Amino acid sequence: MSETNSADRDDAATGGQGRPELQKAVQEIVDSGFSGMQLRVNDRGREWVGSAGVRKLGETAEPPIDGHFRIGSTTKTLVATVVLRLVAENRLGLDDPVAAFLPGFGLDGRITVRMLLQHTSGIFNFTGEFDPDGTLLPGIPVQGQEYVDNLSRTYQPQELVLLALSEPARFEPGTDWSYSNTNYVLAKLLIEEVTGCSLASEMRRLVLEPLGMSNTVVPDASPEIPEPHAHGYYRYEDAGRSKLADVTRMNPSWVSSAGDMISTTRDLHTFVSALMGGELLPAPLLAEMCTPHPKSGDFRYGLGLFVEDTDCGGTVVHHNGGFAGWAALMYSTPDGSTTLTASLTTGDTEFDFGAMAQVFEKAKQRLVTEVFCNRPT
Repeated sequence: MSETNSADRDDAATGGQGRPELQKAVQEIVDSGFSGMQLRVNDRGREWVGSAGVRKLGETAEPPIDGHFRIGSTTKTLVATVVLRLVAENRLGLDDPVAAFLPGFGLDGRITVRMLLQHTSGIFNFTGEFDPDGTLLPGIPVQGQEYVDNLSRTYQPQELVLLALSEPARFEPGTDWSYSNTNYVLAKLLIEEVTGCSLASEMRRLVLEPLGMSNTVVPDASPEIPEPHAHGYYRYEDAGRSKLADVTRMNPSWVSSAGDMISTTRDLHTFVSALMGGELLPAPLLAEMCTPHPKSGDFRYGLGLFVEDTDCGGTVVHHNGGFAGWAALMYSTPDGSTTLTASLTTGDTEFDFGAMAQVFEKAKQRLVTEVFCNRPT
């Protein structure tokens, strides 16, 4: 286990507090089946960073504590923030019909910008949906050999949207809630139509550059990931044989703006603490972002953010992310004073998808309790 407590660098900033319980939690999470993890906790001016496991299978070096990683659906919070910044600039309104900006898709005219951000549009998820009875309604390949074979393919965002729209709507717009990656690909196209600029350039203008997030990347179709970084692996079955693929370099256009971004634990801390601290959005828009839609039920999803009650009676906001090989955590108190940001990579452990999801959930809850309930005084 590698640990760096910022008390070693600046006792005045940290109060000299160590966090041995965080060291133990990170190691236990890695021991549960992940190949590596890096964690950063910022708590009212004190910082702790650490890592455990390995950077790459077959080597002994631990994941770098300042390493880049694929953040998956945590991307959605950054995309939602760009849309809301454009709302603040009066470039569009939350209740504007999306079809007015993107007429070429034949979208239901009742679908609004707000519905995209809060997943109430009813549009089919291009990565697949589950019916209430558990039947999988497939979208693009996201598992198995076909997924691995397609990791060098470039998908156009319009292609992903059209695939989703070829399927029946899940429900009438605004009447229910269903998490759909398609909503955030449409948000990308909306941003680009409204501004005449790429999502990457608007992300830099409105979020990354104002906050100095120089290690956060919108990769589009590039398979590259900046150094330093750990490696992510995907184990799967093909024709009765177990296979392992290194999915570190991959073309993330298959998920597009629903989950393609690359960042670091430091940059994600910078982002979520600034967002919740009111540095990016006017107070009314931030309040809307953090207000769960009633139909989202136990998920408690607002506009690109989940809201969660902790076991000790507090509240955190978050948006985690993950796909084969990678997982990301981003949590904050509502005022931004305490944050948890982390990356996990999977290795050669033979988990199926359901088992890995359970291990990930257990790891996540352990960390949330340690950071937001067992806070040192």
